Amino acid sequence: MSDAAPHPRDTAAPRGRSAVQIVALIYGVVFLLVGIMGFIPGLTSNFESMSFAGHHSEAMLMGIFQVSVLHNIVHLLYGIVGLVLARSAAGARHFLLWGGIIYAVLWIYGLIVSPESTANFVPLNTADNWLHFVLAITMVGLSFLPRRDARTASYGKNR
Repeated sequence: MSDAAPHPRDTAAPRGRSAVQIVALIYGVVFLLVGIMGFIPGLTSNFESMSFAGHHSEAMLMGIFQVSVLHNIVHLLYGIVGLVLARSAAGARHFLLWGGIIYAVLWIYGLIVSPESTANFVPLNTADNWLHFVLAITMVGLSFLPRRDARTASYGKNR
């Protein structure tokens, strides 16, 4: 029997989350909160005029962003996906990268489609469009954060 202390890699210390996982988790929580807020009268003005989908919905989250039931459901789903994928570094990176790319496409779509068009099914307004631009840039950019816990990464270099 040896009385020597166990080697650090043999101990079962809990591993921390990587930077990309933390960011994906934050985005997931925010998307969930926004999706929930879209269904709360008071936080959403003209709540009684909310439609399932389409540009006819006059409901405005925080009086700024045009929302519908579909729009809120999309935010809720984005939040759930973000929380699930944030459990792994690779999943978090994919959530941020592909989620950001989807928002870039949605931003371009919002710029092209007339707010009064039937093609504006989400619905989108100018505030939504520019928020989608910011989300696209930040999500894609943050997808390149380190995927490894800094403690784990530095430990591997010291061996």
